[in-house]
Amino acid sequence: MTEINSLGAQTALGPQAAKAAMTGELLRLLQPQPGLVPPGETAKAEVMSLRQLGVDFQLLLRLTLANGTQSQVQTTASQPLPPGTQLMVSQADGNRLAVMVQQANASNVSTLTRLDTAQIPVGTLLQGKVLTNQALPVNPGEAASFRSLVSLLNSSQAGATLSIESPRPLAVGSLLSALVQSDQSLRFVPLSGRQDQLLVSQQLASQQSRQASLPGVLNALQQLTSSPGGTGELRASAERLLASLPQASQLGDAKAVAQALNNSGAFLEAKLLGGLSAGIVPDLKAQLVRLVAQALPGVPGNPMLNPTIAANTLAQVLPGMARSALGMLDKVSPRPQPGSFPLPSRLLQNLEQEADLQQLLRLAAAAISRLQSHALSSLQQTGTLDNGNLQTTWQTEIPVRHGQDFIPLQVKLQREETPQQQADPQREQRDPQQSLWRIELAFDLAPLGPLQVQAQLSQGRLSGQLWAELPRTAELIDSQLGHLRERLLQRGLDVGDLECRPGIPPQGPRTRLEQRWVDETA
Repeated sequence: MTEINSLGAQTALGPQAAKAAMTGELLRLLQPQPGLVPPGETAKAEVMSLRQLGVDFQLLLRLTLANGTQSQVQTTASQPLPPGTQLMVSQADGNRLAVMVQQANASNVSTLTRLDTAQIPVGTLLQGKVLTNQALPVNPGEAASFRSLVSLLNSSQAGATLSIESPRPLAVGSLLSALVQSDQSLRFVPLSGRQDQLLVSQQLASQQSRQASLPGVLNALQQLTSSPGGTGELRASAERLLASLPQASQLGDAKAVAQALNNSGAFLEAKLLGGLSAGIVPDLKAQLVRLVAQALPGVPGNPMLNPTIAANTLAQVLPGMARSALGMLDKVSPRPQPGSFPLPSRLLQNLEQEADLQQLLRLAAAAISRLQSHALSSLQQTGTLDNGNLQTTWQTEIPVRHGQDFIPLQVKLQREETPQQQADPQREQRDPQQSLWRIELAFDLAPLGPLQVQAQLSQGRLSGQLWAELPRTAELIDSQLGHLRERLLQRGLDVGDLECRPGIPPQGPRTRLEQRWVDETA
């Protein structure tokens, strides 16, 4: 929330500007011009433009002398004067223009310090350009605050200058959009971010229509490794991929969980950008991409017969290949809601008559699309919330080996930080528990059936809910919550509410703030 400054006209320019005005040093000419204003005379001056240069401000003035002669001069000032400000100036020497004190104080009439909601109703979307940005003095222990002048570009007040205060600095020259909340309150709307989110949502909808669950390709790879007729290179890659999957018994160790998340494919692009080529070897998405590259040359009628060419051009051909190979997916299962969690099970059907290699290719491409859907969902849910906090989301899927079966464990982690935490220079070194963390888990473990977990950790206090689709499983888990609480307390956590409910969590549109399942501050 950004409050519009409601300073009175007597103090609108601030004590520093008033003192400068009284000493005649408010405006300094960029180039000395002796005799610009004849001695003993005054000239009318209008601010034509304002530009911030570091801590100073550059003004273009249009001077009108008593005889009607006009000229334009450039000056600098320690305080901003918005365009349109009318002044009376005299010239003390060739380097400075002195502003009459009364005029300097009255010049603020052209700067809006509150909105007239009769002319700009609540809910109006204002657009403006940031002219200046200044850090305001703060007392020890207080949050930083910044004052900016914003030139309005629309509404009935177009051309006027608005003085606002914000908890974060506004980039000079940037374009802003804000919704009018009241005569002294605005809420910024990051339109560029919304455009990015729209592109992500469009791509997510397209990507999800091509995805399928991971067990399909993993079962096919398991059959490939046990088949005596499997090709050597493709079979070896399948064996390495299956061997890299974590066992369910291993996920009781924190380091094993961290390694499983790191190898889930959620960070493949970040590893490649960071030059961590060694880190992509056990990465699930990287191994699936390698499988597709190895399978493509063997598909009948595929022109990419050279495995090296296939690997080098995979990034370019994969989207088109996925569209052609998976074009029938829309016919075999319903399209999921973009951004939903967990992603529903999606199995390829009616493919039994396809050649084995073509089948594997389709399954692998569908699995890559599923991992991409998780990545796009992470982007879709990352951004600044209405309260100014920054929410970062990591969503992924980890296939876990449980005997001869593969159990997809879907994970969503969210971290929320206040503006003060984001501006903390020791942000990377501080205790992670100072941030608000949320986690969602979803998996289907026989004989318990589908389960979902929602938990929140803030300042070392943990609370959460579990959902079981089978009523008998909900009763079983509910009877064990006391033991779970004891284990968490032994880990040094302060445990709040814990409960298990039958069914599934509420679905449908939810705002980000409504996704706080348990509000410990309420």
